[in-house]
Amino acid sequence: MDKGFEEIEHTADVALRVWGKDLKELFINAARGMAWLLADPETVEPTVEVALDLDGFDAETLLVTWLGELLYYNEAEGLVFTEFDLDEITPTHLRGVARGGVPGETRRHIKAVTFHNLNIHSTGHGLETTIVFDV
Repeated sequence: MDKGFEEIEHTADVALRVWGKDLKELFINAARGMAWLLADPETVEPTVEVALDLDGFDAETLLVTWLGELLYYNEAEGLVFTEFDLDEITPTHLRGVARGGVPGETRRHIKAVTFHNLNIHSTGHGLETTIVFDV
């Protein structure tokens, strides 16, 4: 099964290469990838639902804002989100719902989502980017 993301080598931090057929799929795959980095998604019972309405200067800023918001809930409440419904998404606005819960065990702690070399670009199959996480 194509997960829509893969962990890649990075010197000091953790990085994911993420892809999707459009912006919506790219953002969902990025969130799923971050969840996978944080914990085993199979151990998360999606009992908590959070509505999100976010804005960004451009698609890259919105992506960091999106992942940063999900990471905030991980830091504050120990939640990992594994299910996503994005009702509206443009390069500067996102509205949707994330569902998740507290995982059985965590894999690693992520301090922040960075802008390091962040660039969403088109490919023959859709969109792709590399996201670096400060751990």
